[in-house]
Amino acid sequence: MTGWRGVFPAITTQFKPDQSIDMAATAASIERQVKAGVNGVIMCGSLSEASTLDGEEKRAMVKLALDTVKGRVPVLAGTAEATTRNACKFAEDVAKIGGGGLMLLPGMIYKSDRRETLAHYRTVARATDLPIMVYNNPPAYGVDVTPEMFAELADEKTLVAIKESSDNVRRITDIVNLCGDRYILFCGVDDLILESLMLGAVGWVAGLVNAFPDETVQLYRLAQKGRYEEARALYRWFMPLLHLDVSVKLVQYIKLVQAEVGLGTETVRMPRMPLAGEERERVLGIIRAAVAKRPKLQALAAE
Repeated sequence: MTGWRGVFPAITTQFKPDQSIDMAATAASIERQVKAGVNGVIMCGSLSEASTLDGEEKRAMVKLALDTVKGRVPVLAGTAEATTRNACKFAEDVAKIGGGGLMLLPGMIYKSDRRETLAHYRTVARATDLPIMVYNNPPAYGVDVTPEMFAELADEKTLVAIKESSDNVRRITDIVNLCGDRYILFCGVDDLILESLMLGAVGWVAGLVNAFPDETVQLYRLAQKGRYEEARALYRWFMPLLHLDVSVKLVQYIKLVQAEVGLGTETVRMPRMPLAGEERERVLGIIRAAVAKRPKLQALAAE
């Protein structure tokens, strides 16, 4: 089984003003994350605006990450295709490029039932030797991979990890009770991370890490070391920002945070548009209040 654990940023795709990909800025963002001590990076996820990237662009993003990290951390590719066939093809492409794994979503657009969802994951799992993180996010995508379904999928050797984003932290315990240590458990909801780590998750697919990499890594390390009083204090400071990860407009919100702290721009690709009016001022207020109280971090080595 792969040794995935720790903080895995879902990297935002940086765009130029004309909405073409800014390769240099995206590479710089990845490098900043690695220097902060993250344990892996994920390209082409929801936060990467993957639904607006064509196939060539997605492959280019994976290649860019591989060229940037140079083997220091694994690179996973979000795999969210409308058909199972295209998901298998993309998995093959990622393997050829040299990617370290996949973060696999259900088929997009059509909301599959239980039988169809299991068949989708089994088919892609058998089409590649790459390790796969199953991304379960029923609030966003309308398809739920339940703990019972994970137990049924346990015989698929390439399905090694779960990104649990059901917004129900009880799921961590339910999965462990049904599946034991069969899967590596990742939290995919920023504002449930401390609870998830205490219940058995060992990884965090993070969003606000794009703007606050040092604080994100510190929070994870404090929790892993059992220093919960310090972790709670940092979590409480971070929470208003972490709440921005669980909105339909998480991409615009997080990119605005990046712009405010000098780690990116708020340019998004249509049909998304940058925030405007009262909404933008409200989010800016949250960001600026947090920055004004930004804690000073002490050096904390990884285990």
